[in-house]
Amino acid sequence: MAFYRRRRGMSQALLAGLMGRSEDWVSKVERGERQVNRIDVLVELARQLRVTLNDLLGEPVLFEDENSNDDVPAVRDALMSPQRLSRTLFGDVLQPEYVDPEPVARVTEEAWHQYQNGAVGHVIGVLPGLIKSAQQLESGAAGRPGYARRAYAVSARIHHLAATTLSKVGEADLSWIAAERAMQAADQAEDPLVLASAARAGTHALLAVGRFDEALSLGETAARWMAPALREGDPGALSLYGMLFLRTAVAAARRQDRRTATELLNQASTAAERLGEDANYWQTGFGPSNVELHRLSAALDLGDVANVVERGEAVRPIHLPIERQVTHAIDLARALSMLARDDDALRVLLDAEQKAPQLVRHSSMVREVVRTMYRRAPVSNGKSSPLLGLAERCRAVR
Repeated sequence: MAFYRRRRGMSQALLAGLMGRSEDWVSKVERGERQVNRIDVLVELARQLRVTLNDLLGEPVLFEDENSNDDVPAVRDALMSPQRLSRTLFGDVLQPEYVDPEPVARVTEEAWHQYQNGAVGHVIGVLPGLIKSAQQLESGAAGRPGYARRAYAVSARIHHLAATTLSKVGEADLSWIAAERAMQAADQAEDPLVLASAARAGTHALLAVGRFDEALSLGETAARWMAPALREGDPGALSLYGMLFLRTAVAAARRQDRRTATELLNQASTAAERLGEDANYWQTGFGPSNVELHRLSAALDLGDVANVVERGEAVRPIHLPIERQVTHAIDLARALSMLARDDDALRVLLDAEQKAPQLVRHSSMVREVVRTMYRRAPVSNGKSSPLLGLAERCRAVR
């Protein structure tokens, strides 16, 4: 914060005025004497300093699995291939060829399964090849209406997976590129459920870069647009519809709009009641339990920390995908840490790490929680050793 403030030529007093805070608040945050736990405040800081949220948090953007493999640059290369910019300029390079979409679709759905099981490293490893396959599918779609719709649908799913995975590991800008590609492909697929799913990817990417108003607008627009599809009683449509309300509720909570967040959560709850079960259509994990987890997440963003701890410790979402279980555990650990219940927060994080090491170790939220707990931890009698181990694995300490 101090680095970017000075680079912008701002005094502490000027930044304090722009933030509606005192100069003493700015000084204490810059010296590390005060924590900023509310994400909407962090987003506003990043906006005033004209940097991304990841820049402000100082988070690394390289993802390494347990074998020290980092394939994010390969995903970046696949997404940012210049051949995607113009078919006129690169028509000779991208010669249309027939690619059977069905094997690609099967690999894509298996990658989605791996993501929900917390194997983020595996997903990042297969994404470059999947993205290239998506490009081949799209390039061979011209003049083949039936093939084109299926090809674009598969491409939308691939880019949705890329957007969701990249936002999870802190690559917010790449996530937005992937989400935009997902929605462009979904437009061509002429399938309302494919477009609704891609819109969900868009809300993920917008939330990752702190654009809460835009995430709210996209999610609400997509939900209204697909409402007619619900008349047929398709559980997939109902799941996507409900998930759009959950994502927009998160956006509303992060901009501190309690009333809107509550209304959206209630609409999601109504959809979950109609569905009648915790299911996983379109890899949504949607149902009554997921609605409850999002209520807790929204409550945390709204500052209802004690309520999150009381209700969150009683929730046992073991039948939901591992990614959802771990996301809930991270929220609960954050709340426990805010109440200085560091031993309980550490226990929750270590349990989550056992389920999905990569999701925990590469979470910016986990890194900040662990860093805060490590600063407060006693160093005598070896009590801090489990915490130190987690801090090192998360790179919260060097």
